[in-house]
Amino acid sequence: MSDGKWTEEGEAVTALILDVFRLNGRLLVAGDRLVAELGLTSARWQVLGAIAYAERPESVAWHARTMGVHRQGIQRIANELETEGIVDFRPNPHHKRAHLVVLTSKGQKLFEAALALQAPWVNRLSNGLNTKDIGTARRVIEQLKSHLENEIEFGISND
Repeated sequence: MSDGKWTEEGEAVTALILDVFRLNGRLLVAGDRLVAELGLTSARWQVLGAIAYAERPESVAWHARTMGVHRQGIQRIANELETEGIVDFRPNPHHKRAHLVVLTSKGQKLFEAALALQAPWVNRLSNGLNTKDIGTARRVIEQLKSHLENEIEFGISND
């Protein structure tokens, strides 16, 4: 729309975006508190999760794309984790400089310890919610994510 007015859906998505921003802030604070005793932050935990849940070893750039963040931030965290023996860099047969990132056994144990803390927390957090509503929320978020990825890849339109 070029007249600067929201459609009904646009207004609803704007409110949802603001709610997601607020939720993200609270999730980061809660995540930091949850895994602090393990020497992790939410950011480090997210990187560990991306590596742990990847179907195969991937590069820092791939993890950054998957997470929707800048490569440099993930590289900094991966470098810190490598220094601490939590991840390891392995040669990438497809790219000389973009090494593959894998969890070490120490990293796997650390990630499992974080999940052990996360399970009771998320169970409390989900109290009173039903899986159908959660599924709907996930579908809406996935659709918005897809629209954003298309805009980023193909350019933002002001129509």
